[in-house]
Amino acid sequence: MLNIPDSEHQRIVIIGAGFAGFNLAKKLAKRNFQIVLIDKYNYHQFQPLLYQVAMAGLEPSSIIYPLRKAFQRNKNVHIRIAEVQSVNSEGKKVETSLGTIYFDQLIIACGATTNFFGNKNFENLTLGLKSLPESLTLRNAILDDLEHALMTPDYELRQGFIDIVIVGGGATGVELAGALAEMKRYIIPKDYPELNEKEVDIHLIHGGPRILMGMSEKASSKAHKFLEKLGVKIELNKRVTDYDGTFVSTKDGDRIRAHKVIWAAGITGNKIDGLPDNVFASGGRIRVNQLNQVEGFEDIFAIGDIAYMANDDFPNGHPQVAQVALQQSNNLAYNYIKQKERPFKYKDYGSLATIGRNKAVADLPKLKMAGFIAWLLWLFVHLMSLVGFKNRIFVLLNWTWNYMTYDQSLRVIVKAAKHVHQDDD
Repeated sequence: MLNIPDSEHQRIVIIGAGFAGFNLAKKLAKRNFQIVLIDKYNYHQFQPLLYQVAMAGLEPSSIIYPLRKAFQRNKNVHIRIAEVQSVNSEGKKVETSLGTIYFDQLIIACGATTNFFGNKNFENLTLGLKSLPESLTLRNAILDDLEHALMTPDYELRQGFIDIVIVGGGATGVELAGALAEMKRYIIPKDYPELNEKEVDIHLIHGGPRILMGMSEKASSKAHKFLEKLGVKIELNKRVTDYDGTFVSTKDGDRIRAHKVIWAAGITGNKIDGLPDNVFASGGRIRVNQLNQVEGFEDIFAIGDIAYMANDDFPNGHPQVAQVALQQSNNLAYNYIKQKERPFKYKDYGSLATIGRNKAVADLPKLKMAGFIAWLLWLFVHLMSLVGFKNRIFVLLNWTWNYMTYDQSLRVIVKAAKHVHQDDD
């Protein structure tokens, strides 16, 4: 058992402390509900800035917020750090790595994970960017390989250490490519003067006809030009078929030597066992109605990236972005608090993507822009979306320092120490 005390109030169990789950818990924390928030990490992470942690531009602690600190004044909120194993809808209980928890209402907000399309080599050998541990692993890999490159006189072997392949031209891939290009231009000449930064190749491989397919053609075209100006090699309509840890293979027969392949080519819902197969839609998402109720259930809901709500405006479900997650959690909280059944309606406030210093693209409802103003807008929106005033100050200071000095101060390789058991004398 998860040792949750009995309560006179309705128990709402929330699986996942991402944008949707965390926001819903905050909205209900001061109401007459017993909230149980389950996540495998003890913090909420601001996923859009994970790539900046990977690029050593931000401290890890500045984009996360401890769950217990967020709810330390809410005695009706109970945090449990566990992995969900299955849901028993008939018994109204959730099985976790720590035991069983019973619910009156269940909210599935477990989000999505990297989609490797069933390829075990991609899954085992490429690097993802969906969590803080993955971003730190990527940071270590980049810095480690630069150190190895210094000790490798052979040109071809050295290229394996310094060249990087990014698979996927969505927002994550584009923003990461831009950050890597700026690291190549501004950081490598200062930190690694023995290396020739001109030898570093950054490949962005995308299977579609243009990058940033979720944004307008104008934004896509501008982002493409920005990246090319930074020296990124963009390859469109190209599909990666395999990776053996040394060479990336593509469908048209090309082979690219790279020890680091960053996989940003798609996501799939985090699978929850115990639900009937018919509730799952494409991409592992869970079918819900306009109230975010899982199809066939009155007391189980799904919100955020995991929710698949098809309607006339979004026949393939809503985009899997933070704004949808926040708006769905806001609407569900409203329905709980007001005891209403207000259907969810998504309001699109626009999309933003940054490519680097002074370079960003913005698709707003009545305006499309690119360049410095779009970049300032991107900075402001992301800064204000962070949880915690201290985090906002730290991020602002880091960004200001980086902008003024063309330098990032966090290029350290941090690895977990091996635990050695010592016998008592």
